[in-house]
Amino acid sequence: MELIVPADGDIVTNEIEIKKSRFITWIARADDEDSAREVINLAKAEYPDARHHCSAYIHEVVGGNRVERSSDDGEPGGTAGRPMLDVLQGSGMTNVTAVVIRYFGGIKLGTGGLVRAYSDSVSECLEKVTRMRRVQRALRVVSVSAADAGRIEAELRARGYEIVETRWGQHVEFSIAVTADGIAQLDGEMQALTKGASEPSTDGGEIWWDLRA
Repeated sequence: MELIVPADGDIVTNEIEIKKSRFITWIARADDEDSAREVINLAKAEYPDARHHCSAYIHEVVGGNRVERSSDDGEPGGTAGRPMLDVLQGSGMTNVTAVVIRYFGGIKLGTGGLVRAYSDSVSECLEKVTRMRRVQRALRVVSVSAADAGRIEAELRARGYEIVETRWGQHVEFSIAVTADGIAQLDGEMQALTKGASEPSTDGGEIWWDLRA
């Protein structure tokens, strides 16, 4: 399974002015509804004197279901949150939250004008968003001697393996993210690196991993 998501990190912002109204857009990664609400509440706290804080978000949940929500926050029904959600849907991204903060400039835009304003606000901000591929990977655990750990870690990284976690003890365990059809290759690489001394990797579950789109 693969998703397209915003890069995790800072909130991406953009501002446009239409007939003296300011439209300030925030777009951020949010992997669940609580995270989405945090972004929305942060925008309200940052701009408490704005007339509207309209929002839309999409995120995937375990099991492949999708949650989509939007809010007009006092704008006429269907003129803000829904158009924002339409733009997010059209972007192909998920786990994304958009908030548009409006400072009213005294000139009414009308229904069509509001729809265009909120749609354009999100569209322009999306152009600044770094997109990531969020992929599901098998997590495989390999065990090596402490004496060989440094060399083997360097070799694995040089060959493009993603080491998610390292646990030190009597032996050193690496948790490595691989595709399902890459498990046999990993085991073969480990055999070569340890001159036949390694055991087959064990199942460490699954993990979501972000890669540049």
